[in-house]
Amino acid sequence: MSSYEPDFCPRYHLAVEMIGRRWAGVILRELLRGATHFRQISDAIPDITDKLLSDRLKRFEQEGVVERHVLPTTPVTIEYRLTAKGRALEEVVREISTWAESWLPAEDEMDEMDEADEAVPSGEEIEPAA
Repeated sequence: MSSYEPDFCPRYHLAVEMIGRRWAGVILRELLRGATHFRQISDAIPDITDKLLSDRLKRFEQEGVVERHVLPTTPVTIEYRLTAKGRALEEVVREISTWAESWLPAEDEMDEMDEADEAVPSGEEIEPAA
């Protein structure tokens, strides 16, 4: 018997929105892997802008998922650490990663799919294989 509850759940919706924002899940994954400095996180995530990373970290801080620590060094060092609430997402992030490895195409396969999409002029349908 399934424990799936079909009624709309606002808490579930908020949780999915929180980790589903653009780049949010990847940032969480890097924090769970031990990255604590802005540059460590940024370097680990290709194509993320500093502004977007900064915005996501601030939002996670507001939501109580991340704590920002200013260390009294010269120059000032800032560390980001997951709170207990953030660390509680570890299993969720791990399960999403496992699901993605099992069900989503590899990056090179996605590139091939993108190239195939670009080869079809807009508005035209691809004929099914015979």
